[in-house]
Amino acid sequence: MDQKSKMVIYQVFPRWFGNTNTSLVKNGSLACNGVGKFSSFTLRALSAIAELGVTHVWYTGVIEHATQTDYTAFGIRKDHTAVVKGQAGSPYAIKDYYDVDPDLADSVPDRMAEFEKLVSRTHKAGLGVIIDFVPNHVARQYASDQKENYMLDLGQSDNVNKGFDPNNNFYYLPGQTLVLHFDDQDDEDFEYSEFPAKVTGNNCFSATPGKNDWYETVKLNYGIDYQGGTTHFDPVPDTWTKMLDILLFWAGKGIDGFRCDMAEMVPVEFWNWAIPRVKQRYPVLFIAEIYNPEEYWNYLYCGHFDYLYDKVGLYDTLRAVMRGEISAEKITDCWQKLGQIQPRMLNFLENHDEQRIASPFFAGDARLGVAGMVVSALMQTNPVMIYCGQELGEPGMDEEGFSGKDGRTTIFDYWSVKSVRDWNHEGRFDVARLTPAQVKLRETYAKILNIARSEPTVTQGQFYDLMYANKRNPYMNIHKQYAFLRKWGDEVLLAVANFDRGDQKIWIHIPVEAFKALEIEDNRPAYVTDLFTGHRSISTLTDAFPYQVKVPAYGGALLKFSFIRH
Repeated sequence: MDQKSKMVIYQVFPRWFGNTNTSLVKNGSLACNGVGKFSSFTLRALSAIAELGVTHVWYTGVIEHATQTDYTAFGIRKDHTAVVKGQAGSPYAIKDYYDVDPDLADSVPDRMAEFEKLVSRTHKAGLGVIIDFVPNHVARQYASDQKENYMLDLGQSDNVNKGFDPNNNFYYLPGQTLVLHFDDQDDEDFEYSEFPAKVTGNNCFSATPGKNDWYETVKLNYGIDYQGGTTHFDPVPDTWTKMLDILLFWAGKGIDGFRCDMAEMVPVEFWNWAIPRVKQRYPVLFIAEIYNPEEYWNYLYCGHFDYLYDKVGLYDTLRAVMRGEISAEKITDCWQKLGQIQPRMLNFLENHDEQRIASPFFAGDARLGVAGMVVSALMQTNPVMIYCGQELGEPGMDEEGFSGKDGRTTIFDYWSVKSVRDWNHEGRFDVARLTPAQVKLRETYAKILNIARSEPTVTQGQFYDLMYANKRNPYMNIHKQYAFLRKWGDEVLLAVANFDRGDQKIWIHIPVEAFKALEIEDNRPAYVTDLFTGHRSISTLTDAFPYQVKVPAYGGALLKFSFIRH
């Protein structure tokens, strides 16, 4: 990625992105509720995404996964409903690592060619392509019908009489039969049978996983004997070579990056071995979903990941600030704890795992996303991500089926999303059917993200936190506002996020230390551009007097000072 441009990722779920069906039934089948397609991502649609300031699209759920839809007519094995979550199935229960989801194809036999055309269209629109790599687990009935004939399938040569063997691809519970007793999964003519039982994807070493376990998946064996407490990485485990082949297969499709699901559940030694081998052949990015800060350094510098999720730091903090549970000054702790690895963290406020900002489970008001994005997108040089519908204020409050009314948009059911349907109306991707509030929100997101992507003060600039200098400032509420500076060349950006429900007029003290650290001349005249409104004026920054800023409710102020040459 060019250091002069910040990465802005747009996560989208193709299954519902292009689905315009309004006659939706809870737990509805594909035939009943419909499904989006690769072809839904027209150049017009991709252009509309790019207008937001996006640089990369993360297409979630591309690789073929277990589903209750019957594709046996196309030579695809049918999945037992007992080991599929929802009618559509989880995109993280991979059924064939060498195939794409047939749901997403207009012509099932041509599904891979259609995906390759999507990659080409996305690149033509000036956007990069990111897909999921799910290394920790696979669907219970994993079987690849698209791999090369000379390749052995996962588990094909396993010794199933041993709980652990370095050459096995799975872990087993010898002599035990898998037992799944869930009330809503008894519609098959015969019970699901698995003997010996395989260990479940979330490291559940039990033949009776519960409903809250990842019971539809099985754990992959990378050479760790969890029961014996030993590791077996030399010689290279069979699973390593199989997973490297899969990474090379998809990198060869011309994609630009992998978002690696639950990467920390796979030993860092594998990543240390595999990622350099992929990068020797293909210039792809690796993004790790990881939640243990104690492992951040390890996965970045030993595992060779480019970026890591900043979930337990900035996301959790911003969520609590937006909900009024903690003070905005706690945001300072986030960057201080990260130190040198700050540029390698991926910021976000929504994704498929988390609740929507507009849902009552989160903030209950989509406008708070603006204040959150001012911080998330502009505070540092690291990448930022948004989730399709976030910019439209999608509340995620449908009760779709397997997913209940939980503030999330389902990843298990066939569904469509009203806010996205309205934006997508007849493939136009315009604002004609959006509410004024949605139009304003989307325009604001576009301003923030385009600033994040292209303003040198953000993409390359120094960062200076102003909170410590305003702790005793009676004209700024440090519990509801967060302020910082960014500086590059002869320009300074003063950014303020307002998490308060009312408009605020605040006075921000710029300390003398800031002028020294950023090498700014005190009281030097500058053209001041309000990056939200475009309004221009002439003013100065000085340690002698606080600077007055007006900030809208749940919003932000972004003032760029371009210093006038003497």
